[in-house]
Amino acid sequence: MQHHPEEETWPIRPYYKRELAMAYAPNLSPVSALNRLAQWFKVNQPLTDALLATGYRPRQQVFTSMQVELIFRYLGRP
Repeated sequence: MQHHPEEETWPIRPYYKRELAMAYAPNLSPVSALNRLAQWFKVNQPLTDALLATGYRPRQQVFTSMQVELIFRYLGRP
């Protein structure tokens, strides 16, 4: 089995939405980072469809492990 350091840094587990947004955009304010993540979801329809199939709702505060796995699959790890 190959060793992937990014998987240790960002394991598949539940994350607060703000935590993940800030990981993808560390130089932005939390609000701007959340807005950017929301925009990425809007322009990536396959990701949005996959998230919605898991029961994702835009106002939820925590991504489930399954949702995090999808985000990492479509956007890569932070």
